[in-house]
Amino acid sequence: MRHKRSIGEYLAFLSIKYQVDPEKFLNALRLAREHKKSNCGHVSIECRGKINAKQIFLMRNDSGVVAQFRVFEDFLLESRNSLRKFMETDMIRRHLSKKSKAAHSHSIRDLRSGMTHVNLKAKILEVTEPRRVITRFGNYASVAKALIADETGTIKLCLWNEQIDSVSVGDTVQIENARVSTFRGERQLSIGIKGVLNSVEGFESKMAPMNLSTVQT
Repeated sequence: MRHKRSIGEYLAFLSIKYQVDPEKFLNALRLAREHKKSNCGHVSIECRGKINAKQIFLMRNDSGVVAQFRVFEDFLLESRNSLRKFMETDMIRRHLSKKSKAAHSHSIRDLRSGMTHVNLKAKILEVTEPRRVITRFGNYASVAKALIADETGTIKLCLWNEQIDSVSVGDTVQIENARVSTFRGERQLSIGIKGVLNSVEGFESKMAPMNLSTVQT
């Protein structure tokens, strides 16, 4: 019989998946219950109301809504509750194992149009001015292009909305679950709702020997 996961297990899973401290995440839910909205690292929490004894929450990151879930109010009100005790559950073990297998880092030189689940670390060399566009869904959005580089080459990274303000020239970024496409004959990376874009440290030593003026795109 399939194990029915508890709300504590699910919340712990969300904290691991979206890389936020579990206890800060739980406190952010409590704050959102009181004030309707709260932030925790690079995610935001919105409380949409209450049905029966459960509070309804929306969780967003730079890509938009990533989770919607309900939490028993009693769970939130119990101050002794902790998400850390759920970190050894099978659900989280499976997620970490899967993430470890998928964590292979690609090189820009090896990227080809049509590739998905691309993970790489690169430095941002340029970011264009954002421009307003209308999406295929009829919504307005801001889009910009970043030129990123590793020790093997450069490629354009398509940035949407909040992603634009989350990075700056000179930043080193970790990109996960991106896809490669071709636009007007040029390769470009894009990060969808299931992708991750984070600023990281400690990449300059790898970039030092690279002569950017001779890099082939």
